[in-house]
Amino acid sequence: MDRARSLPLVTLLSQALVAFTIEFDNEFERQMPHQTTNHGSSGSPWAPWLVSLAMWETCMRFIPSEGIALDTLEDLARTPTNLPGMTRWGYVVIAAAAGDRQKKPARAGKVIRATPAGRKAQDIWRPLSADIEKRWATRFGKAAVGRLRESLEKLVSRIDAELPDCLPILHYGLVSQGPDRRRTPRVKRDAGAEGRLALHALLSRLLLVFAMEYERESDVSLAICANLVRVLDEQGIRVRDLPALTGVSKEAIAMAMGVLQKKRAIAIGPERSGSRTKVVRLTAKGREIQREYRARLQRLEAGWRTRFGEPALSALRQALEALVGPSTAELSPLFRGLEAYPGGWRAAIPRPEVLPHYPMVLHRGGFPDGS
Repeated sequence: MDRARSLPLVTLLSQALVAFTIEFDNEFERQMPHQTTNHGSSGSPWAPWLVSLAMWETCMRFIPSEGIALDTLEDLARTPTNLPGMTRWGYVVIAAAAGDRQKKPARAGKVIRATPAGRKAQDIWRPLSADIEKRWATRFGKAAVGRLRESLEKLVSRIDAELPDCLPILHYGLVSQGPDRRRTPRVKRDAGAEGRLALHALLSRLLLVFAMEYERESDVSLAICANLVRVLDEQGIRVRDLPALTGVSKEAIAMAMGVLQKKRAIAIGPERSGSRTKVVRLTAKGREIQREYRARLQRLEAGWRTRFGEPALSALRQALEALVGPSTAELSPLFRGLEAYPGGWRAAIPRPEVLPHYPMVLHRGGFPDGS
């Protein structure tokens, strides 16, 4: 628990959300016929490619049986989705609205509909968040999860209600982008019909607000700083070791390194003369970005204590610390629910040693570790 007390609030929120999402995704994978790029399929030739919770919350959750206009979908989700991916992966089809005779109708004239596979996925996704929260109540104790929910709800009730119910797909530069305030939604959700927010939505909204506040002061995203910049030094870290050190995929690491190289914050080269092993080192600029990252986290969390009040922040930290614990695979309570089902794609890769310090939700399927 002492190590949990030393973790930034954004890390506690992130690791709780990542753990919840992985457990959610594992259960979806178990129930849903699917295919994957590198880990085979469940055996159904019509099955769609496997995706994560973000694709439910940014897309499939809001598509009724009769379909929905593309612009309306984004208004309801409050964030864009990966439409080319969801189409290519077999979940949706996009076509002209009835009566539109244009050969290439404008976006405003297009409707998105779920495929038969997409409708099956919707049926599986719909109850999953509540099911995973019940598992957490059994595993961690009903009182512990209740305290977490209550503390999250108190803070979320004091922030913008028009945020999405998941972290948006990271934009160029791996930036966390909130709703476009310049765009006037044509429709809004019926707040009275929504009911209680899912636990993952509460975590996501707080994280998104924190990330947007962080990135208003930084030209390097929180996702990059919290995961990659945090673990680097001037002596050099082997590139092949970075996924294990950060808890995020090698693909996400490659994207983050590309951004840092453009900013001249890192240098990548051989471990020693003639070696084929690559290491990444912080430059002087990178070291300054790292110092600013640490200082900014402390400053923002202190600002939240003033904004929301010491009792509210302390209650949230305590509730999160009870679940996150020492934040390692051997000791963190969160890892108890992360065992993949036999045959699941996560069962075919090394078990993570740590969880990300900020979710890496990419266009690749929305998985919280960039997989």
